[in-house]
Amino acid sequence: MLVNKVEICGVNTSKLPVLSSSQMRTLFEAMQNGDTEARNKLTNGNLRLVLSVIQRFTNRGECVDDLFQVGCIGLMKAIDNFDLSQNVKFSTYAVPMIIGEIRRYLRDNNPIRVSRSLRDIAYKALQVRDSLVNKHSREPSINEIASALNIPREDIVFALDAIQEPISLFEPIYHDGGDPIFVMDQISDEKSLDLSWLEGIAIRDALSRLSDREKHILTLRFFEGKTQMEVAEEIGISQAQVSRLEKAALNHMRKHV
Repeated sequence: MLVNKVEICGVNTSKLPVLSSSQMRTLFEAMQNGDTEARNKLTNGNLRLVLSVIQRFTNRGECVDDLFQVGCIGLMKAIDNFDLSQNVKFSTYAVPMIIGEIRRYLRDNNPIRVSRSLRDIAYKALQVRDSLVNKHSREPSINEIASALNIPREDIVFALDAIQEPISLFEPIYHDGGDPIFVMDQISDEKSLDLSWLEGIAIRDALSRLSDREKHILTLRFFEGKTQMEVAEEIGISQAQVSRLEKAALNHMRKHV
């Protein structure tokens, strides 16, 4: 597990530095004035941020080293694009970019194949989304992304849905110290609803009120999927008689359901 892994990609995570807000500002100012060493210090000083992000992706069976490297790419993109003039903490800005980079990596390595055209639309939408976040410091709407790309909103939604990676039904979505709540706990089963259960009881009760011939005809027709002609041949009456008996039996059942 990640919590027991001290060294990732040759980096001793137990000794990673932590930068204060004043140190971060000083390094950003130096970096934006062309100091490449300041950029390296900013990267090393925020690797713990990458570690905290990749923990939510460790249950997907991916190599932790690979996730860490991809997360570092997102971190460096955040460092290069961070605007000091905006009243936003760096971590608030960087975390979505790190998550986005990891999700793109997971989508590219997804065994479920998505068409090239859908992937292109989705990646363009994600790029525009990042651009609008940088410009307005807020999450853009689908309509704004669609307008910027001049692509119908429905196409954007469909493309973004297509590249979403599948998750396990046992993925925990909430944990308050007790038993966790999993994805499967939020999915309803219409077959297990009380209404369906009561309807089943009512139908069985109505069937019990039919004659043996009527029950036999309805069983052949609706439980075995036979045609009226096949039923007629099996029980030795005409198709017209089967139709009449079937209709009478259904009308009789409706009175009790």
